[in-house]
Amino acid sequence: MAKKSVTKESYQTMSNAELSAKLAESQESYFRLRFRHTNNPLKNPMVIRRTRREIARLKTFLHQIEKEAAHGTKAR
Repeated sequence: MAKKSVTKESYQTMSNAELSAKLAESQESYFRLRFRHTNNPLKNPMVIRRTRREIARLKTFLHQIEKEAAHGTKAR
């Protein structure tokens, strides 16, 4: 069930649309994990933390891309 998170290098090679799709997928997964955990505790609750951190990492990369595009430097 728990997928290994994507590495930093692979995030850097993803396009903006791919990062957005991965973010939506991670947010959906996070919601489902939290919901399941409240009804029936998970065997490994650390999955919730990893998912939350992956969401933060994705948002950071998306923000960096938007910031670079606004300044016109290193646009993808």
